[in-house]
Amino acid sequence: MNTAVLVIDVQQGLCEGDDAAFASAETIARINQVSTKARAAGRPVIFIQHESNDGALVHGSAGWQLAQGLEALPTDLRVRKTAADSFHRTALQDLLQQHGIDALVVCGMHTEFCVDTTTRRALALGYPVTLVEDAHTSAGNAALSAPQVIAHHNITLSNIESFGPRVRLVAAAALRFDGC
Repeated sequence: MNTAVLVIDVQQGLCEGDDAAFASAETIARINQVSTKARAAGRPVIFIQHESNDGALVHGSAGWQLAQGLEALPTDLRVRKTAADSFHRTALQDLLQQHGIDALVVCGMHTEFCVDTTTRRALALGYPVTLVEDAHTSAGNAALSAPQVIAHHNITLSNIESFGPRVRLVAAAALRFDGC
């Protein structure tokens, strides 16, 4: 399979302040590990950045920038989005088709919003997804702690069968690309 890595919303505004995502630095380190392996195998790495009209993620603001410590290269691809679904009103699907991508590796922020929604949409579009089980994170919410949100989505997403393609869970350290 020709696989691309989607790094969803790992932006500075989600990594700082009172609402910072859980274990951001550790998650970023694992995302860097995944991206390095992908590049070594000649696989594209696509950074997806959420933007809003106000708040921490206004396009071009300090909070909108990729998070400190996240390793992005000039050869990596970028997609801007305004919804939880990275495919909704973006060029992502066209970009994947241009590169002949037929499978995805997903990591990023926030688990229960953009990671979940993008993963489900990818399945609906026919892409098998490898969810890097320790390279997505959340700030948690009033009902669940961030580790609970992450664990819940790892279990839930990997048990969805109705789309045809499935979600496979893999830890960052165990992830392998063909030829790498």
